Amino acid sequence: MTEETLTPTDKASANPAIRESHLSQVNSVTPSFIPLIPMMVFFVLFLGTGIYYTLDGVEQAFYQLPAPIAVLPAIALSILLAKDSLEKSIGHLIAGMGDKNIIAMCLIYLLAGAFGALTTQIGAVAAVVNLCLDLIPASFILPGLFLIASIVSFSMGTSMGTLAALAPIGMGLTESLQVSPALVAGILLSGAMFGDNLSVISDTTIAAIRTQGATAADKLKQNARWAVPAAVITVILYSIFADGGEAVEIKDYQWYNLIPYAFILGLALFGWNVFVILTIGIVVAIVVGLIGGSFAGDSGVAVTMYQGFSSMQEIFLLSMLVGGLGGLIKAQGGLVWLVQKISGLFGVAKSQLRAKLALLSTTAVTNLAIANNTVSIVLTGDVTHELARKNNISPKQSASLVDIGACSIQGVLPYGAQCLLLGSSFSISPLAPGQYAWYLPLLLVIALAGTIKTKQPED
Repeated sequence: MTEETLTPTDKASANPAIRESHLSQVNSVTPSFIPLIPMMVFFVLFLGTGIYYTLDGVEQAFYQLPAPIAVLPAIALSILLAKDSLEKSIGHLIAGMGDKNIIAMCLIYLLAGAFGALTTQIGAVAAVVNLCLDLIPASFILPGLFLIASIVSFSMGTSMGTLAALAPIGMGLTESLQVSPALVAGILLSGAMFGDNLSVISDTTIAAIRTQGATAADKLKQNARWAVPAAVITVILYSIFADGGEAVEIKDYQWYNLIPYAFILGLALFGWNVFVILTIGIVVAIVVGLIGGSFAGDSGVAVTMYQGFSSMQEIFLLSMLVGGLGGLIKAQGGLVWLVQKISGLFGVAKSQLRAKLALLSTTAVTNLAIANNTVSIVLTGDVTHELARKNNISPKQSASLVDIGACSIQGVLPYGAQCLLLGSSFSISPLAPGQYAWYLPLLLVIALAGTIKTKQPED
Protein backbone atom coordinates (compact mmCIF):
# COMPACT_ATOMS: atom_id res chain seq x y z
CA MET A 1 0.00 0.00 0.00
CA THR A 2 2.97 2.33 -0.33
CA GLU A 3 2.89 5.00 -2.99
CA GLU A 4 6.21 3.93 -4.44
CA THR A 5 7.19 0.28 -4.59
CA LEU A 6 10.76 -0.41 -5.64
CA THR A 7 11.84 -3.16 -7.99
CA PRO A 8 14.80 -5.41 -7.21
CA THR A 9 16.99 -3.25 -9.45
CA ASP A 10 15.79 -0.07 -7.77
CA LYS A 11 16.56 -1.57 -4.33
CA ALA A 12 15.32 0.70 -1.60
CA SER A 13 17.83 3.50 -1.91
CA ALA A 14 15.17 5.49 -3.66
CA ASN A 15 14.92 8.72 -5.51
CA PRO A 16 14.76 11.33 -2.74
CA ALA A 17 12.43 13.48 -4.83
CA ILE A 18 9.94 10.64 -5.12
CA ARG A 19 10.12 9.97 -1.37
CA GLU A 20 9.60 13.65 -0.59
CA SER A 21 6.68 13.77 -3.02
CA HIS A 22 5.12 10.80 -1.25
CA LEU A 23 5.63 12.43 2.14
CA SER A 24 4.03 15.67 1.00
CA GLN A 25 1.01 13.72 -0.25
CA VAL A 26 0.66 11.97 3.11
CA ASN A 27 0.98 15.21 5.07
CA SER A 28 -1.37 17.21 2.80
CA VAL A 29 -4.49 15.93 4.59
CA THR A 30 -5.80 16.89 8.01
CA PRO A 31 -5.22 14.16 10.64
CA SER A 32 -8.46 12.73 12.02
CA PHE A 33 -9.60 9.74 14.01
CA ILE A 34 -13.05 9.64 12.38
CA PRO A 35 -11.89 7.86 9.18
CA LEU A 36 -10.64 4.96 11.31
CA ILE A 37 -14.12 4.20 12.65
CA PRO A 38 -15.09 2.10 9.60
CA MET A 39 -12.05 -0.08 10.15
CA MET A 40 -13.16 -0.59 13.75
CA VAL A 41 -16.57 -1.60 12.42
CA PHE A 42 -14.86 -4.21 10.27
CA PHE A 43 -13.02 -5.53 13.33
CA VAL A 44 -16.22 -5.67 15.41
CA LEU A 45 -18.19 -7.41 12.67
CA PHE A 46 -15.53 -9.99 12.00
CA LEU A 47 -14.64 -10.67 15.63
CA GLY A 48 -18.17 -10.36 16.96
CA THR A 49 -19.54 -12.85 14.48
CA GLY A 50 -16.74 -15.29 15.21
CA ILE A 51 -17.24 -15.04 18.99
CA TYR A 52 -21.00 -15.48 18.61
CA TYR A 53 -20.67 -18.63 16.54
CA THR A 54 -17.96 -19.95 18.86
CA LEU A 55 -20.30 -19.66 21.85
CA ASP A 56 -23.00 -21.30 19.73
CA GLY A 57 -20.72 -24.30 19.12
CA VAL A 58 -20.38 -23.80 15.36
CA GLU A 59 -17.25 -25.25 13.76
CA GLN A 60 -14.88 -22.81 12.03
CA ALA A 61 -16.79 -20.05 13.80
CA PHE A 62 -14.55 -17.21 12.66
CA TYR A 63 -15.08 -18.15 9.03
CA GLN A 64 -18.87 -18.10 9.01
CA LEU A 65 -18.73 -14.45 7.94
CA PRO A 66 -16.12 -14.29 5.16
CA ALA A 67 -13.76 -11.38 5.65
CA PRO A 68 -14.37 -9.92 2.15
CA ILE A 69 -18.06 -9.64 3.05
CA ALA A 70 -17.34 -8.20 6.51
CA VAL A 71 -15.33 -5.35 5.01
CA LEU A 72 -18.17 -4.16 2.72
CA PRO A 73 -20.19 -2.36 5.47
CA ALA A 74 -16.96 -0.66 6.55
CA ILE A 75 -16.40 0.63 3.02
CA ALA A 76 -19.98 1.91 2.84
CA LEU A 77 -19.61 3.69 6.20
CA SER A 78 -16.30 5.22 5.14
CA ILE A 79 -17.95 6.72 2.07
CA LEU A 80 -20.83 8.07 4.18
CA LEU A 81 -18.43 9.67 6.69
CA ALA A 82 -16.34 11.32 3.99
CA LYS A 83 -16.57 15.08 3.57
CA ASP A 84 -15.87 14.72 -0.14
CA SER A 85 -18.50 14.21 -2.81
CA LEU A 86 -19.72 10.71 -3.60
CA GLU A 87 -17.85 10.71 -6.90
CA LYS A 88 -14.60 11.76 -5.26
CA SER A 89 -14.95 9.16 -2.49
CA ILE A 90 -15.57 6.42 -5.02
CA GLY A 91 -12.49 7.67 -6.83
CA HIS A 92 -10.43 7.25 -3.65
CA LEU A 93 -11.89 3.75 -3.21
CA ILE A 94 -11.00 2.70 -6.74
CA ALA A 95 -7.56 4.32 -6.50
CA GLY A 96 -6.87 2.32 -3.34
CA MET A 97 -8.06 -0.91 -4.93
CA GLY A 98 -6.00 -0.18 -8.03
CA ASP A 99 -2.83 0.75 -6.17
CA LYS A 100 0.05 -0.88 -8.02
CA ASN A 101 1.18 -2.68 -4.87
CA ILE A 102 -2.29 -4.19 -4.35
CA ILE A 103 -2.53 -5.26 -7.98
CA ALA A 104 1.01 -6.68 -7.88
CA MET A 105 0.20 -8.68 -4.76
CA CYS A 106 -2.99 -10.03 -6.29
CA LEU A 107 -1.12 -11.17 -9.40
CA ILE A 108 1.52 -12.82 -7.23
CA TYR A 109 -1.20 -14.54 -5.21
CA LEU A 110 -2.52 -16.07 -8.42
CA LEU A 111 0.93 -17.24 -9.49
CA ALA A 112 1.66 -18.65 -6.02
CA GLY A 113 -1.71 -20.43 -6.00
CA ALA A 114 -1.02 -22.01 -9.38
CA PHE A 115 2.45 -23.10 -8.30
CA GLY A 116 1.11 -24.62 -5.08
CA ALA A 117 -1.64 -26.53 -6.89
CA LEU A 118 0.74 -27.84 -9.56
CA THR A 119 3.38 -29.00 -7.09
CA THR A 120 0.73 -30.72 -4.97
CA GLN A 121 -0.68 -32.46 -8.04
CA ILE A 122 2.70 -33.78 -9.21
CA GLY A 123 3.51 -35.10 -5.73
CA ALA A 124 6.19 -32.57 -4.83
CA VAL A 125 4.73 -31.90 -1.37
CA ALA A 126 4.56 -35.63 -0.59
CA ALA A 127 8.12 -36.00 -1.87
CA VAL A 128 9.39 -33.31 0.51
CA VAL A 129 7.60 -34.91 3.47
CA ASN A 130 8.81 -38.43 2.78
CA LEU A 131 12.36 -37.32 1.97
CA CYS A 132 12.55 -35.61 5.35
CA LEU A 133 11.11 -38.67 7.12
CA ASP A 134 13.65 -40.81 5.28
CA LEU A 135 16.55 -38.69 6.51
CA ILE A 136 15.44 -38.16 10.14
CA PRO A 137 16.18 -40.85 12.79
CA ALA A 138 13.19 -42.21 14.70
CA SER A 139 14.62 -40.93 18.00
CA PHE A 140 14.57 -37.41 16.59
CA ILE A 141 11.00 -37.54 15.32
CA LEU A 142 9.49 -34.72 17.41
CA PRO A 143 12.11 -32.07 16.65
CA GLY A 144 12.34 -33.63 13.21
CA LEU A 145 8.64 -32.93 12.74
CA PHE A 146 9.41 -29.26 13.31
CA LEU A 147 12.06 -29.42 10.58
CA ILE A 148 9.70 -31.21 8.19
CA ALA A 149 6.97 -28.61 8.75
CA SER A 150 9.54 -25.84 8.27
CA ILE A 151 10.80 -27.22 4.96
CA VAL A 152 7.34 -27.97 3.61
CA SER A 153 6.02 -24.55 4.61
CA PHE A 154 9.06 -22.79 3.16
CA SER A 155 8.58 -24.70 -0.08
CA MET A 156 4.81 -24.20 -0.32
CA GLY A 157 4.73 -20.67 1.07
CA THR A 158 1.67 -21.37 3.20
CA SER A 159 1.32 -22.40 6.82
CA MET A 160 -2.28 -23.51 6.27
CA GLY A 161 -1.38 -25.79 3.38
CA THR A 162 1.47 -27.23 5.43
CA LEU A 163 -0.73 -27.93 8.44
CA ALA A 164 -3.40 -29.51 6.26
CA ALA A 165 -0.79 -31.78 4.64
CA LEU A 166 1.02 -32.76 7.84
CA ALA A 167 -1.85 -32.99 10.35
CA PRO A 168 -2.56 -36.65 9.45
CA ILE A 169 1.11 -37.51 10.01
CA GLY A 170 1.04 -35.64 13.32
CA MET A 171 -2.04 -37.55 14.46
CA GLY A 172 -0.32 -40.83 13.67
CA LEU A 173 2.68 -39.77 15.73
CA THR A 174 0.59 -38.98 18.78
CA GLU A 175 -0.65 -42.57 18.75
CA SER A 176 2.65 -44.30 18.00
CA LEU A 177 4.77 -42.16 20.35
CA GLN A 178 2.11 -41.77 23.07
CA VAL A 179 2.67 -38.03 23.34
CA SER A 180 0.28 -35.16 23.88
CA PRO A 181 -1.71 -34.17 20.77
CA ALA A 182 -1.31 -30.54 21.83
CA LEU A 183 2.47 -30.92 21.85
CA VAL A 184 2.55 -32.38 18.35
CA ALA A 185 0.10 -29.72 17.13
CA GLY A 186 2.30 -27.01 18.65
CA ILE A 187 5.39 -28.45 16.96
CA LEU A 188 3.65 -28.48 13.59
CA LEU A 189 2.41 -24.94 14.17
CA SER A 190 5.88 -23.69 15.02
CA GLY A 191 7.45 -25.26 11.96
CA ALA A 192 4.67 -24.08 9.65
CA MET A 193 4.96 -20.48 10.85
CA PHE A 194 8.77 -20.59 10.61
CA GLY A 195 8.67 -21.67 6.97
CA ASP A 196 5.80 -19.35 6.08
CA ASN A 197 7.58 -16.36 7.60
CA LEU A 198 10.75 -17.03 5.58
CA SER A 199 9.30 -18.34 2.31
CA VAL A 200 9.77 -16.09 -0.71
CA ILE A 201 6.39 -17.16 -2.12
CA SER A 202 4.42 -16.72 1.10
CA ASP A 203 1.62 -14.16 0.90
CA THR A 204 2.97 -12.47 4.05
CA THR A 205 6.41 -12.11 2.47
CA ILE A 206 4.87 -10.79 -0.71
CA ALA A 207 2.85 -8.25 1.25
CA ALA A 208 5.85 -7.24 3.38
CA ILE A 209 8.29 -6.67 0.52
CA ARG A 210 5.74 -4.85 -1.61
CA THR A 211 4.63 -2.47 1.13
CA GLN A 212 8.16 -1.81 2.41
CA GLY A 213 9.99 -1.60 -0.94
CA ALA A 214 12.34 -4.52 -0.24
CA THR A 215 13.40 -7.46 -2.38
CA ALA A 216 12.57 -11.09 -1.64
CA ALA A 217 16.24 -12.05 -1.36
CA ASP A 218 17.13 -9.19 1.01
CA LYS A 219 14.12 -9.88 3.21
CA LEU A 220 14.96 -13.58 3.31
CA LYS A 221 18.55 -12.94 4.40
CA GLN A 222 17.57 -10.37 7.03
CA ASN A 223 14.69 -12.46 8.36
CA ALA A 224 16.90 -15.55 8.58
CA ARG A 225 19.29 -13.75 10.94
CA TRP A 226 16.54 -13.72 13.54
CA ALA A 227 14.44 -16.73 12.56
CA VAL A 228 17.21 -19.34 12.30
CA PRO A 229 18.57 -18.83 15.86
CA ALA A 230 14.99 -19.01 17.17
CA ALA A 231 14.46 -22.23 15.23
CA VAL A 232 17.67 -23.77 16.57
CA ILE A 233 16.66 -23.05 20.16
CA THR A 234 13.19 -24.43 19.42
CA VAL A 235 14.64 -27.70 18.07
CA ILE A 236 16.76 -28.06 21.22
CA LEU A 237 13.73 -27.52 23.45
CA TYR A 238 11.63 -30.01 21.50
CA SER A 239 14.46 -32.54 21.69
CA ILE A 240 13.95 -32.69 25.45
CA PHE A 241 10.57 -34.29 24.79
CA ALA A 242 11.92 -36.81 22.25
CA ASP A 243 12.46 -39.80 24.51
CA GLY A 244 12.76 -42.19 21.60
CA GLY A 245 10.20 -43.08 18.99
CA GLU A 246 9.01 -45.72 16.65
CA ALA A 247 9.72 -45.85 12.95
CA VAL A 248 7.26 -43.94 10.79
CA GLU A 249 6.09 -45.43 7.53
CA ILE A 250 7.85 -43.77 4.61
CA LYS A 251 6.01 -43.83 1.31
CA ASP A 252 7.68 -43.99 -2.08
CA TYR A 253 8.62 -40.70 -3.70
CA GLN A 254 10.45 -39.55 -6.79
CA TRP A 255 13.42 -37.22 -6.36
CA TYR A 256 12.63 -35.33 -9.57
CA ASN A 257 9.43 -34.02 -7.98
CA LEU A 258 11.68 -31.84 -5.80
CA ILE A 259 13.06 -29.95 -8.81
CA PRO A 260 10.43 -27.14 -8.84
CA TYR A 261 11.22 -26.29 -5.22
CA ALA A 262 14.95 -26.33 -5.98
CA PHE A 263 14.39 -23.78 -8.73
CA ILE A 264 12.24 -21.56 -6.52
CA LEU A 265 14.78 -21.54 -3.69
CA GLY A 266 17.80 -21.09 -5.93
CA LEU A 267 16.37 -18.21 -7.93
CA ALA A 268 15.16 -16.48 -4.77
CA LEU A 269 18.61 -16.65 -3.19
CA PHE A 270 20.05 -15.07 -6.34
CA GLY A 271 17.66 -12.15 -5.92
CA TRP A 272 15.47 -12.68 -8.99
CA ASN A 273 12.15 -10.87 -9.33
CA VAL A 274 9.33 -12.77 -7.61
CA PHE A 275 7.18 -12.72 -10.77
CA VAL A 276 10.00 -14.38 -12.71
CA ILE A 277 10.66 -16.88 -9.90
CA LEU A 278 7.05 -18.04 -9.76
CA THR A 279 6.66 -18.14 -13.53
CA ILE A 280 9.74 -20.31 -13.92
CA GLY A 281 8.61 -22.48 -11.01
CA ILE A 282 5.22 -23.02 -12.69
CA VAL A 283 6.84 -23.94 -16.00
CA VAL A 284 9.24 -26.38 -14.32
CA ALA A 285 6.38 -27.96 -12.32
CA ILE A 286 4.37 -28.40 -15.53
CA VAL A 287 7.31 -30.03 -17.32
CA VAL A 288 7.98 -32.37 -14.39
CA GLY A 289 4.29 -33.26 -14.17
CA LEU A 290 3.97 -33.95 -17.89
CA ILE A 291 7.02 -36.18 -17.87
CA GLY A 292 5.74 -38.04 -14.81
CA GLY A 293 2.19 -38.35 -16.17
CA SER A 294 0.62 -36.39 -13.30
CA PHE A 295 -1.87 -34.47 -15.43
CA ALA A 296 -3.88 -37.33 -16.89
CA GLY A 297 -7.67 -37.39 -16.91
CA ASP A 298 -9.51 -34.60 -15.09
CA SER A 299 -6.33 -33.22 -13.53
CA GLY A 300 -5.07 -31.37 -16.59
CA VAL A 301 -2.58 -28.53 -16.38
CA ALA A 302 -5.17 -25.82 -17.03
CA VAL A 303 -7.67 -27.26 -14.53
CA THR A 304 -5.00 -27.62 -11.85
CA MET A 305 -3.75 -24.07 -12.35
CA TYR A 306 -7.28 -22.71 -12.17
CA GLN A 307 -7.85 -24.60 -8.93
CA GLY A 308 -4.76 -22.82 -7.63
CA PHE A 309 -6.21 -19.49 -8.72
CA SER A 310 -9.49 -20.32 -6.99
CA SER A 311 -7.69 -21.16 -3.72
CA MET A 312 -6.50 -17.54 -3.63
CA GLN A 313 -9.95 -16.05 -4.15
CA GLU A 314 -10.53 -14.88 -0.58
CA ILE A 315 -7.14 -13.24 -0.06
CA PHE A 316 -7.35 -11.76 -3.58
CA LEU A 317 -10.72 -10.10 -2.93
CA LEU A 318 -9.86 -9.11 0.60
CA SER A 319 -6.59 -7.46 -0.46
CA MET A 320 -8.36 -5.36 -3.09
CA LEU A 321 -11.23 -4.38 -0.79
CA VAL A 322 -8.91 -3.56 2.11
CA GLY A 323 -6.77 -1.58 -0.32
CA GLY A 324 -9.85 0.41 -1.29
CA LEU A 325 -10.78 1.01 2.34
CA GLY A 326 -7.19 2.03 3.01
CA GLY A 327 -7.39 4.50 0.14
CA LEU A 328 -10.47 6.09 1.70
CA ILE A 329 -8.90 6.21 5.16
CA LYS A 330 -5.69 7.74 3.82
CA ALA A 331 -7.51 10.39 1.78
CA GLN A 332 -9.56 11.37 4.84
CA GLY A 333 -6.54 11.75 7.14
CA GLY A 334 -6.95 8.56 9.17
CA LEU A 335 -3.52 7.14 8.39
CA VAL A 336 -1.77 10.42 9.15
CA TRP A 337 -3.52 10.50 12.54
CA LEU A 338 -2.49 6.90 13.22
CA VAL A 339 1.14 7.57 12.27
CA GLN A 340 1.25 10.55 14.59
CA LYS A 341 -0.22 8.60 17.50
CA ILE A 342 2.10 5.62 17.07
CA SER A 343 5.07 7.96 16.69
CA GLY A 344 4.12 9.76 19.87
CA LEU A 345 3.52 6.52 21.77
CA PHE A 346 6.95 5.09 20.95
CA GLY A 347 8.84 8.32 20.69
CA VAL A 348 10.26 7.21 17.36
CA ALA A 349 11.88 10.54 16.68
CA LYS A 350 14.21 9.91 19.62
CA SER A 351 15.09 6.27 19.18
CA GLN A 352 15.44 3.93 16.22
CA LEU A 353 14.85 1.02 18.58
CA ARG A 354 11.47 2.44 19.53
CA ALA A 355 10.67 2.85 15.84
CA LYS A 356 11.37 -0.85 15.32
CA LEU A 357 9.16 -1.67 18.28
CA ALA A 358 6.48 0.41 16.61
CA LEU A 359 6.84 -1.59 13.39
CA LEU A 360 6.46 -4.86 15.27
CA SER A 361 3.57 -3.71 17.40
CA THR A 362 1.60 -2.06 14.59
CA THR A 363 1.11 -5.26 12.62
CA ALA A 364 0.87 -7.37 15.79
CA VAL A 365 -1.96 -5.32 17.29
CA THR A 366 -3.77 -5.11 13.98
CA ASN A 367 -3.48 -8.86 13.52
CA LEU A 368 -4.77 -9.42 17.04
CA ALA A 369 -7.97 -7.75 15.91
CA ILE A 370 -8.49 -9.25 12.46
CA ALA A 371 -6.67 -12.62 12.75
CA ASN A 372 -5.17 -12.38 9.27
CA ASN A 373 -1.44 -11.74 9.09
CA THR A 374 -1.36 -10.88 5.38
CA VAL A 375 -4.18 -8.37 5.62
CA SER A 376 -2.60 -6.86 8.74
CA ILE A 377 0.60 -6.18 6.78
CA VAL A 378 -1.32 -4.73 3.82
CA LEU A 379 -3.63 -2.66 5.99
CA THR A 380 -0.79 -1.00 7.91
CA GLY A 381 1.53 -0.73 4.90
CA ASP A 382 1.44 3.05 4.63
CA VAL A 383 1.90 3.52 8.36
CA THR A 384 4.81 1.13 8.74
CA HIS A 385 6.52 2.35 5.58
CA GLU A 386 6.42 5.94 6.82
CA LEU A 387 7.72 4.93 10.26
CA ALA A 388 10.61 3.09 8.64
CA ARG A 389 11.39 5.92 6.22
CA LYS A 390 11.37 8.63 8.88
CA ASN A 391 13.72 6.66 11.12
CA ASN A 392 16.17 5.43 8.45
CA ILE A 393 15.24 1.77 8.91
CA SER A 394 16.20 -0.21 5.82
CA PRO A 395 13.39 -1.79 3.78
CA LYS A 396 14.72 -5.32 4.41
CA GLN A 397 14.58 -4.73 8.17
CA SER A 398 11.13 -3.14 8.14
CA ALA A 399 9.79 -5.93 5.87
CA SER A 400 11.13 -8.54 8.29
CA LEU A 401 9.79 -6.76 11.35
CA VAL A 402 6.24 -6.25 10.06
CA ASP A 403 6.12 -9.88 8.92
CA ILE A 404 7.41 -11.15 12.27
CA GLY A 405 4.98 -8.98 14.21
CA ALA A 406 1.97 -10.27 12.28
CA CYS A 407 3.01 -13.93 12.07
CA SER A 408 3.99 -14.24 15.74
CA ILE A 409 0.54 -13.15 16.83
CA GLN A 410 -1.31 -15.07 14.12
CA GLY A 411 0.21 -18.38 15.16
CA VAL A 412 -1.13 -18.31 18.71
CA LEU A 413 -4.60 -16.85 18.14
CA PRO A 414 -7.24 -19.41 19.14
CA TYR A 415 -9.57 -17.80 16.59
CA GLY A 416 -6.89 -17.79 13.89
CA ALA A 417 -7.07 -20.18 10.94
CA GLN A 418 -4.01 -22.18 12.00
CA CYS A 419 -5.15 -23.00 15.55
CA LEU A 420 -8.70 -23.65 14.40
CA LEU A 421 -7.47 -26.14 11.82
CA LEU A 422 -5.21 -27.91 14.31
CA GLY A 423 -7.92 -27.95 16.96
CA SER A 424 -10.27 -29.64 14.52
CA SER A 425 -7.64 -32.07 13.17
CA PHE A 426 -6.39 -33.19 16.60
CA SER A 427 -9.75 -32.93 18.40
CA ILE A 428 -8.31 -30.47 20.91
CA SER A 429 -9.12 -26.94 21.97
CA PRO A 430 -7.81 -24.27 19.55
CA LEU A 431 -6.13 -22.76 22.61
CA ALA A 432 -3.91 -25.83 23.03
CA PRO A 433 -1.50 -25.59 20.03
CA GLY A 434 -0.36 -22.11 20.98
CA GLN A 435 0.88 -23.36 24.35
CA TYR A 436 3.56 -25.44 22.62
CA ALA A 437 4.34 -23.12 19.71
CA TRP A 438 7.54 -22.01 21.44
CA TYR A 439 9.18 -20.80 18.26
CA LEU A 440 6.89 -17.77 18.01
CA PRO A 441 7.75 -16.01 21.30
CA LEU A 442 11.41 -16.93 20.76
CA LEU A 443 11.30 -15.26 17.36
CA LEU A 444 9.89 -12.07 18.87
CA VAL A 445 12.53 -11.97 21.60
CA ILE A 446 15.43 -12.61 19.21
CA ALA A 447 14.13 -10.09 16.68
CA LEU A 448 13.91 -7.45 19.41
CA ALA A 449 17.38 -8.32 20.66
CA GLY A 450 18.68 -8.15 17.10
CA THR A 451 17.27 -4.69 16.56
CA ILE A 452 19.22 -3.37 19.54
CA LYS A 453 22.52 -4.28 17.90
CA THR A 454 21.52 -3.23 14.39
CA LYS A 455 23.21 -0.08 13.16
CA GLN A 456 22.27 2.20 10.31
CA PRO A 457 20.85 0.49 7.22
CA GLU A 458 23.29 -0.94 4.74
CA ASP A 459 21.02 -0.18 1.79
